[in-house]
Amino acid sequence: MSLHPTIAGAGLGLRRALLEPLGESAPCVDFLEIAPENWMRVGGRLGRAFRALTERYPFAAHGLSLSIGAPAPLDEDFVRELKAFLDLHGIADYSEHLSYCSDDGHLYDLMPMPFTAEAVEYVAARVRRVQDILERRIALENISYYAPLCTELTELEFITAVIERADCDLLLDVNNIYVNSINHRYDAQAFLDALPGERVRWIHVAGHYVEAEDLRVDTHGADVIDPVWALLDRAYARFGVRPTLLERDFNIPPLDVLLGEVGHIRDIQARHRSLQLAYG
Repeated sequence: MSLHPTIAGAGLGLRRALLEPLGESAPCVDFLEIAPENWMRVGGRLGRAFRALTERYPFAAHGLSLSIGAPAPLDEDFVRELKAFLDLHGIADYSEHLSYCSDDGHLYDLMPMPFTAEAVEYVAARVRRVQDILERRIALENISYYAPLCTELTELEFITAVIERADCDLLLDVNNIYVNSINHRYDAQAFLDALPGERVRWIHVAGHYVEAEDLRVDTHGADVIDPVWALLDRAYARFGVRPTLLERDFNIPPLDVLLGEVGHIRDIQARHRSLQLAYG
């Protein structure tokens, strides 16, 4: 198995609408990210175009259907198929959501975990099993949620405990922190500061929808707003510059518009690298 180097710099989520423009241009992003379920069984023209990109760019995989917190048994056949796909394309970096999306069938949404000590142990054991099969250390993403099921632990305590007990990494989504901070009325900067920074593998930044003054919906269908950029800036200040991906799942603008936001990520990263060199 030959893996590409792990991701670095500023990246973009690959959607099928971007296959052709990215394939025709010179490398214009540092890495791309996919939902592996959308590509694992794709062949023909699309499969060849995808393969051409994995030969040009470093890739990360961000899963949708592992359902790590589900009550049903872990789908180890799926995990083995996933491993074969990641190995084929040399993808070292894989993440999933700290949530579940199935219970005797797919639920078509990311459901929040109960924030309990029992759930910590349950999820951590499943993550360790996935890591054993994949032969990779994985990352779990902090999700946006709208109705917590149980709050024996705080969201922050739950995330930290799972990451530590599973001995895995964190995919830090700064937009999800902002969305949750509005919906659940907490301080986004304080939440960010308290996360286990040494575990942050890479970062997601995205846009969201304003449903009401006190309600935000995580959509990945809009431009990134200033408070979310500010959280990204703070994350670099707290934890150092980490690979960072722009997510855009619908209302996808032309590639040059997306690259403008990717360029903004690069600018923030460059400023923090300069500060690090200046102050050690």
